[in-house]
Amino acid sequence: MIENIVIVVGSVVGIIFCIVLMILSIQNYIIIKKQCKNEEQKSEKERLDDVIRFYILATQLKYKIRSGWDEKHWHVSKERLESVAEHVYGTCILALSIYSEFQVNYDINKVIQMLILHELGEVIIGDITPYDNITPEEKAEKEHEAMKDILGNLIMKDEYLSLLLEFDEKKSNEAIFAHHCDKLEADIQAKVYQDMGCQNPLNQQKNNVVFNSQKVQQIIRDGAKSTFDIWYEYDKHLYDDDEKFAKILDYVKDIDTQNVINI
Repeated sequence: MIENIVIVVGSVVGIIFCIVLMILSIQNYIIIKKQCKNEEQKSEKERLDDVIRFYILATQLKYKIRSGWDEKHWHVSKERLESVAEHVYGTCILALSIYSEFQVNYDINKVIQMLILHELGEVIIGDITPYDNITPEEKAEKEHEAMKDILGNLIMKDEYLSLLLEFDEKKSNEAIFAHHCDKLEADIQAKVYQDMGCQNPLNQQKNNVVFNSQKVQQIIRDGAKSTFDIWYEYDKHLYDDDEKFAKILDYVKDIDTQNVINI
């Protein structure tokens, strides 16, 4: 009796597995077929137009300043603040360095594509922080619509949009890894500004919308003395599921990033 049940259950599981594989294969076939169709239908002039349109739009991130450092937020005292494009570059470099030293078993090319794409919506909607009176759901909706507009008629637009959605929803190990890189890069940049002497003292942060949040005020009551102390306490829980990211954050906390090239 038990053997029959095991056989039946095994057969059902096998059938379900085959169905899932079939569905995934069909989905991939449809995507490839659609791309081929779009490719066949596009003239050379249209391809050239779409290449340059996407390039010009996407590279506008070079001129978009990261909101976290501006006067409304942490008010970093530096003549030229980090752009969104520089942040994206930093996330990719961080991903490559962690991939090299910790030998993570992920598709690093997929990770890099996610990191390159994940901020493109900010070309249109700007760099919205959690303290700008917009919910995460509203931000995601605006960002996805903006992404569709930026991708335009690229042959691979559906694949690129799918990568963005996978990143936002943390559907895979690559998405989670990329998401951690995105967050940790900001933490590291906060420490870099701290070590450069560009972070204003906490007693000069009265107009800072982040500083005045209840969570940040509690971190200060718990003993935070600097801007980076707040960043550290605010974000460290994000890496509870990945020891290597937690160790990197702790390492950055304990060093002077301005002397790191001498290590």
